Amino acid sequence: MSTARTAILLAGLTALFLAVGFMLGGEGGMIIALVFAIGTNAFAYWNSDKMVLRMYGAREVGPRDAPAYYGMVEQLARNAGLPMPKVYIMDNPQPNAFATGRNPENAAVAATTGLLNILNQEEIAGVMAHELAHVKNRDTLVMTITATIAGALSMLANFALFFGGSRNENSPGPLVGILIAILAPMAAMLVQMAISRTREYGADKMGAEICGQPLWLASALSKLEQGAKRIDNNAAEANPATAHLFIVNPLHTKSMDNLFSTHPNMANRIAKLQALAGTDQASGRTKGPWA
Repeated sequence: MSTARTAILLAGLTALFLAVGFMLGGEGGMIIALVFAIGTNAFAYWNSDKMVLRMYGAREVGPRDAPAYYGMVEQLARNAGLPMPKVYIMDNPQPNAFATGRNPENAAVAATTGLLNILNQEEIAGVMAHELAHVKNRDTLVMTITATIAGALSMLANFALFFGGSRNENSPGPLVGILIAILAPMAAMLVQMAISRTREYGADKMGAEICGQPLWLASALSKLEQGAKRIDNNAAEANPATAHLFIVNPLHTKSMDNLFSTHPNMANRIAKLQALAGTDQASGRTKGPWA
């Protein structure tokens, strides 16, 4: 259901992009919009991971630099049946983490120093399992494409504000052009947020399976939410389009389960993990630890 919903939302976002191109320039505008979308996505496919890691000043670490952290990710990757991703640390006091990369063979996971300092080893394992779930589900690629199309659509909508469409029979006129400039980016933002919330629930569930203990992630999420509320993440505030990449919202806005939230309601996420833990106990299943 999650994959189907994401596919529908992505198709809707792409259709909106092409529709705006058509309204601004007829069939020629739609073709230009399509070519532009393909070009921006190709660039994002190959370079988005490097860009976001550089944006947050992430430094790569190995088994000598951070043996416990690196070894934990290595074991969790084996549990998930994934190639070993690159491992990064961000010098940031806000406790948070994200995954990036175009596919499991070219993936990276990154945690802040704040996260590594605040959480215990079991909670860190729950968080990194969640990020590896994003890699396994290829959410990192989906979210990159979504962000890229949404950003390109906003840029395209600016043309509507300045030019009001082309002078042909398909031209929307100045008033409609202004409406496109206002509504198109808003619609793109709503689709982007809906996809982000959908993928987070799926990564919570799979992450719990990878580390073997749903309550580890539930405990971590509670601490991360409180920490993110108290501590600024200046890099994220300067680049709000990347907020959906993090396990918890890095921005100082109230996160609710509505159209305008980049993340699901935290109480709902924790409740689902607690229910999953209860199901495991009731069924008598025993889960292996992360290491």
